[in-house]
Amino acid sequence: MIADAHVDLLMELAYRERRLGETDVFAATWLPLLTEGGVGLQVCPIYVDVVVQPEGALREALSLAASFHRALAENAGRVVQVSTAADLDAVEAGERIGLMLSLEGVECFGVETWPADVFHALGVRMAGLTWNRRNAFADGAAEEGGGLSRLGRELVDRLVALGVILDLAHASRGTFREILERAAGAPVLCSHGGCRSVFDWPRNLDDGQLRALADAGGLFGLMIHPIAIGPERRSTEGVVDHLEHAVSVMGLERVCLGGDFTRRLWEAIPPPPEPKDGLAPPGITPGLGIEGLTGPEQYPALVEALRQRGWNDEEVAAVTGGNLLGFLRGALA
Repeated sequence: MIADAHVDLLMELAYRERRLGETDVFAATWLPLLTEGGVGLQVCPIYVDVVVQPEGALREALSLAASFHRALAENAGRVVQVSTAADLDAVEAGERIGLMLSLEGVECFGVETWPADVFHALGVRMAGLTWNRRNAFADGAAEEGGGLSRLGRELVDRLVALGVILDLAHASRGTFREILERAAGAPVLCSHGGCRSVFDWPRNLDDGQLRALADAGGLFGLMIHPIAIGPERRSTEGVVDHLEHAVSVMGLERVCLGGDFTRRLWEAIPPPPEPKDGLAPPGITPGLGIEGLTGPEQYPALVEALRQRGWNDEEVAAVTGGNLLGFLRGALA
């Protein structure tokens, strides 16, 4: 069973529902892809373009949350919302695909911390404070040197109190370090990123960050995208290179998948779903994909590539699903 810590599928659902007036969108688009790829758990982030003003960002974020809940209601026999550890029972039994709501950046909070309670009530169980830029709470990966603001420290404390998993993807080095220090003992992960020792890119984690995350009991989710894997490694072999490096640094039990498949979104949503200054390496756009691994339906190709590299069944099962499921068992109420 595949468990994936990050795919922005809500963006397509919201666009098709509100802009095109389509119905039963999840059943017609992403559900068949998840089923074909053997995905048993999918984390669904709420991402709002950070150039949107706070009031508009809040409306857009709530629109994505509404699409998430519509997908659950319209496909109740096939999917289940994961907000507690008990919700994983149906997932691990293979009865339903689990969908979990997360936040990729909290720009929609404006300059307040109380929205954390609202989004938690809607089912958010994982949250990253930033996208790449600086906001009122923290510095993102495109910034140099900065970390948490006073407001950011308050928000970290509130998220920990709510039992929300802290996501360090897109965090600056300072934000990454300060969250680990302030939230010591709370569940943390990097939902989607790459290994900087394999491909040197600002969004990828260096070995010191990988070790710090492992020491905190966290997980590292590999982002299956050329932006993280590298323009010269756009193949399943390149993906395996990153996975093997992460395992060598962190240990087998600390690595999972965070697909971040964007090719379909790039083709489905005009204008492109990510701002142009998204820290993309030269010649790489969010619309590109890994050859033979551009969406969740192609996860069997990754499983086969791992086996070809000499991974046994237990090792494959751990990284592709078991580690994230086990982590959530312990992190969720």
